[in-house]
Formats: sequence, structure tokens, C-alpha cells
Amino acid sequence: MEQQWGFLHTDAMSAAMNMALDEALLQWNSNGLIPPTLRFYSWKNPSLSLGYFQDLSTIHLEAIKRNKCEIVRRMTGGSAVLHDDELTYSIVISENHPDIPSSIREAYLKLSKGLLLGYKQLGIDVDYSNQLKRDQSSAVCFERPAFYELVYEGKKVSGNAQIRKKGTLLQHGSIPISMNVDLLFDLFNFPNESIRQNKKGKFHQKATAIREIKQEDVSLERVEAAFLEGFKEGLGINPIPFELSQAQWEEVEKIAKKYEDQHHQAVQNAKEVIRND
Repeated sequence: MEQQWGFLHTDAMSAAMNMALDEALLQWNSNGLIPPTLRFYSWKNPSLSLGYFQDLSTIHLEAIKRNKCEIVRRMTGGSAVLHDDELTYSIVISENHPDIPSSIREAYLKLSKGLLLGYKQLGIDVDYSNQLKRDQSSAVCFERPAFYELVYEGKKVSGNAQIRKKGTLLQHGSIPISMNVDLLFDLFNFPNESIRQNKKGKFHQKATAIREIKQEDVSLERVEAAFLEGFKEGLGINPIPFELSQAQWEEVEKIAKKYEDQHHQAVQNAKEVIRND
């Protein structure tokens, strides 16, 4: 029997609002105010989300400002992700839900079935990466797949992260439609320009995106429809659309202020860098 989940589809928003809404969904689920929920969203501007523990020194702050990118620190761990031409998803569900394994890896495998079948809806035959690469030094998320992340012909196709807090699991991830590799590698610090160019040149051997695979102009709307069907089938759910109340939006806006402060501080740091050069 299909389980009834909530389904929230939001318009493109700022990085701060996107991360605030994911945090709010976690809180609301933890408090029993919403059922397990799948959310689809996108980003108003190119945005770099940092893993919770990621060192800001890896980021080229002046390039963030120059490229008019937003920067935000996620609740979840992992490496930095450039959110631009993509579909982003998030899932909140109780840790005690009978379908959620206690192991983080096994829970990811369960929830990622929706991703796998979403790609198959688009005619893209992805598979699971089954081992974690030893090189953990990269600040760039798409340079290496982790256990059970999805790959196409050995290349990573999505970046995902998970946290468990207050009895609720939050998993969110990036499904790139295309990748701006020049912008991506401009946003990170490297020991020298030669290393930057070398890594950028090798990036296409490690990661790919939907339009590159399909060799056609795949729209966001088509991707959304494919992955909605993928999650329905993969998780065995009936997603019921809902909208936030005015009071809920006000709560999200309050949470967003701390994420906005992160962006403003990064911009201020960039100004200091420029001033001291």
C-alpha cells in the first residue's frame, strides 16, 4: 500500500531561504506537525553551499563576490556544492519510521531509490557507487562519489547529504541539469593556477550532468516530473501537495536570518581580502 507523504514544491529562492526551509521542515516533522515530506526546489542565484564542518579557507571569497554568488553553510556535512542549473530535493522523515534503517548508509540506499528511478525515467541508466574513495581531501563535492551515490559510466551525477536531529532524518541533494565548471573552479582556492586548471581539466572524467548525458536541452520541468515519478515508485509513496501558511513562512524567514548573516560575513571577508591585496 502506498504511504501518504507531503509534497512541497517551492519557487526559486535565495540560498538562505532554501536552507531555512529545509531546517524548518525538519523541526516541524520532529514536532509531529507534518508527515514525511518530499520537497523540490531551485535557487534564485548561483549559490555555494558548504558542508557544516567545511573550512571557509578553501573558498575563494573574492570570486564569490565577483561572480555575484550566494554562499551558505548547510546543516549537513560533506563538501561544497555549487547550486545553479539543477533540481534540488529534500526529504524529512522520522528516524523511527519502519522503512528507515538505523544505518546512515542503508538509509541513504533506501531513500536514493527515488533518485535512481528518476534518472531511469529520463532514459539515463545510472548505478550505485559501491565504495568510498580514499582521497577525502577535495573541497568540491562532485569530485568523488561516496557509498551508494549514483554514477553514470563511473561519473558522479548527484551530490547528497544527510543529518539526523531531534528524531528526524533530513536528506537533501543536488541533481545537476548542467554544470558551469568554469564558475565552479573559480570559487575555490588552489595553491596555484596550474593546479586549478589541472583539476578543472580532469573534472569531466569524474562528474557529469543530465544535459551532457542526454545531449539535448532537458528542461527543469521535465526533470521535476521524472524525479517525482521516481520517488513515487522508488519509495512507494503517494505525495500529497501542500502549501505553507503565512505563519510558517514567517517562521522560515526568522530562521533564514542566521543563514543571511553567513553570506554577509563572507562578502565582508571578501572586501577585507581585496582591501589588503
